[in-house]
Amino acid sequence: MTTAALTRVPSPTEGHYGFRSVARMEWLKLRSVRSTWWTLLVFAAGMIALAILVMAQQHWTTMSAADRASFDPTNNSFVGLIIGQLAIGVLGVLAITTEFSSGMIRATFAAAPRRPLVLAAKAAVFASVTLAVGEVLAFAAFAAGQAALTAPAPHAALGQPGVLRAVLMAGAYPALIGLIGLGLGAVIRHAAGAISAVVGVLFVPQLILIPLGTSIQNAARQFLPMPIAANSITAVKPVPHSLPPGLGFALLCLYAAAALAAGTWALARRDA
Repeated sequence: MTTAALTRVPSPTEGHYGFRSVARMEWLKLRSVRSTWWTLLVFAAGMIALAILVMAQQHWTTMSAADRASFDPTNNSFVGLIIGQLAIGVLGVLAITTEFSSGMIRATFAAAPRRPLVLAAKAAVFASVTLAVGEVLAFAAFAAGQAALTAPAPHAALGQPGVLRAVLMAGAYPALIGLIGLGLGAVIRHAAGAISAVVGVLFVPQLILIPLGTSIQNAARQFLPMPIAANSITAVKPVPHSLPPGLGFALLCLYAAAALAAGTWALARRDA
């Protein structure tokens, strides 16, 4: 048997999937993993259950004058974001680290050698799913919270100033945290380490600022993800020393883009 006979001639299209084909592969992987559905279930339960629980405990007649002045029925409906941001952040990590731990990433890169394209498709699919779910749950949590709030406490409506913006940003915020988790997962490649990194990004900087002076805290906190989110979902009284909601949202998008850029660089530079 000749050498020519042993040499396999590849198909002209082999290993050259376009973005749409890779995105379909990523969608199949994301929806076929049980952790995706369990994580989204935790996200949904946390958002809606906590909205009902917290709003049902708001007793207007026993509130002080200061508490009544700062009472925000919109913001209080989104206490579940504390759980939701962690759930979607973890899902973003698992969306890529499970492929490294199982070895599936080698098959993925064999089918689609352009690694930046793979991560871009994965990010697009992940962002589409989590943004859609986040927005649905944000509106559901808002509706459930307002229904659980008893009179004579003032209720919020989507037509009031700042309310619709707060609800929309409450749905978008977890998706951005998930993209940060996806980028960190691509860099670190280990689930436990990347999840720890996500938790560190969300909570550790605020803890580090505690011993520092008030002026330093006020200057630095406005650039951190959780204070940005807290001000974005407030419709009554803005959080002191915070960026405007639109600017804060743009900064969160920049953080997600930076994490994905770091993940793209790591995938291109390191072996699978």
